[in-house]
Amino acid sequence: MDNRTMARLLAEAADLMEIDGCDSFRVRSYRRAADAAEQTTVELAGCDTARLLEIEGIGKSMAAKLQAMAATGKLEQRDELLSKYGTGILELLKLPGMGSKTVALLWSAGQIGTVDQLSEAIQAGRLSGLPRMGAKQIEKLRKAIEDYRRSAGRFRVDVAQDAERGLREYLLKFKGIEKVTPAGSLRRGRETAGDLDLLATGPGCAPEKTEPAVDYVAAFPGIHNMIAKGENKVSFNLVDGLQVDVRLLPAESYGAALQYFTGSKAHNVSLRQRALKMGYTLSEWSLARLHDNSTVAAASEEEIYAALGMEWIPPELRENLGEIEAAVQHKLPRLVEKSDILGDLHMHTTATDGRNSIEEMAEAAAACGYQYIAITDHSKNLAMTNGLDEKRATEQIEQVRAVDRRMKGRIRIFTGIEVDILADGALDMNDDVLAQMDVVIASVHTRFEQSRDEMTARVLRAIENPYVRILGHPTGRLLLRREPFALDTGAVLRRAAELGVAVEHNAAPERLDLCDRDLRLAKEMGCRIVINSDSHDSRNLGKMDYGVKQLKRAWLTAEYVLNTRSAEEFLAGLRKRP
Repeated sequence: MDNRTMARLLAEAADLMEIDGCDSFRVRSYRRAADAAEQTTVELAGCDTARLLEIEGIGKSMAAKLQAMAATGKLEQRDELLSKYGTGILELLKLPGMGSKTVALLWSAGQIGTVDQLSEAIQAGRLSGLPRMGAKQIEKLRKAIEDYRRSAGRFRVDVAQDAERGLREYLLKFKGIEKVTPAGSLRRGRETAGDLDLLATGPGCAPEKTEPAVDYVAAFPGIHNMIAKGENKVSFNLVDGLQVDVRLLPAESYGAALQYFTGSKAHNVSLRQRALKMGYTLSEWSLARLHDNSTVAAASEEEIYAALGMEWIPPELRENLGEIEAAVQHKLPRLVEKSDILGDLHMHTTATDGRNSIEEMAEAAAACGYQYIAITDHSKNLAMTNGLDEKRATEQIEQVRAVDRRMKGRIRIFTGIEVDILADGALDMNDDVLAQMDVVIASVHTRFEQSRDEMTARVLRAIENPYVRILGHPTGRLLLRREPFALDTGAVLRRAAELGVAVEHNAAPERLDLCDRDLRLAKEMGCRIVINSDSHDSRNLGKMDYGVKQLKRAWLTAEYVLNTRSAEEFLAGLRKRP
């Protein structure tokens, strides 16, 4: 029972209580506790009451509930309400734009408690006439169902990564397991995962010796549903539905299995075809000679690729997009690494919707090894974020410069803003204020429903503004929640390249925008690329890894990424200001 799971159960309980019409104070107490569980660095499951009460947002009653959850794996209040409404109500809450008030309305009006029931009600026209259910709202619900069904069964990369980390820590405590490696889409750096493949090896994973290790895997306390338990493989679902397959392998075939279970289907097919042409057969157990089945290579991926006359191919490239041909010619690029990134140019502070001050963000960035950052709080159009107007933005410029002086060269802090692109393409800040900023990021945050032509014209007009230096999260997507808005991405990237406007790869795991495909297009167009964390919390500055994986998948080297350069070189690489 880790903190993330506790936070999810508490948040679900709060939603269910709101649907049930419970007292708003109680609902808020659950939401505060969910936020606390999500944000604290303290492992809640191991805390006594006194330590829990030290955490802001957790009172005496909630501390008892957290301890009960740690002991039983359940939250009584949530389970009671689920028995009343059914588990489908939680799926309904996952629909993009769906809130508990709307779910409560649907339930009270027609006992609608699942996605399928909602879809049927829309098709039958039963929602017409309900409060707040005009034609536009009903169409939004129809679109939300389509988007949800398209992404069902997928999990964001950070969710899969957290599950992998917890399982790896558990597995390595068994004395017969020495190494655990993720495979599949997680190792390739895909932005979402359908399941989690883990490969384990060590003395306890040798053939005919796996029974104790298999029993240990099957005893993992996070298992919600056991799917299968065999001689060397255990498959199960976690509480959130993520399927996990743990394979126990002897050291002598570990490399072959890692290669087999990492590559995409297309990559593996092409590699097997190459092996056949060379007189070999490639399987999850080994690269072997066809004529006598004798092993050529198996223990490591490197020796398998070498035996096939190739360079070792980074996992992120194993999608059959030319990597095999490049590896044969020994022309694979040296892909950008996290250590190459010298600055983070998109982050928010307590001035708007962030959790930390300018100085706290700077200190955290310095601890990450960055040489420079930019403070880019929201502009005034985003009222829900307490966005900056011209007066506050001007004041913040001086505040940033003051903190920069106090850092005494340990890290450089650029002034900046994330300015809203309004519906007509105008910017939500006067040019005379933007002219004072080192880094101006322009982003779309509203009116996502515009047509492709309207949105393209809107973004093109925005980047024509001479003070815009970076286009932020260019397609506006939220993974598994909101599809990219309609946009002629090629036209925008082409014009950005012409103007010298850099395009952002937003490394926040809920965005990863631009996607790997569009990053390749940006490279082809000659666009300047900047990778940023979009952190609203100092602890998220370390999440740049998720974005670096996407840069690798796009075959990007450090030369294509502006913030792999020194502070002065970075500024020089941005669009020249008037």
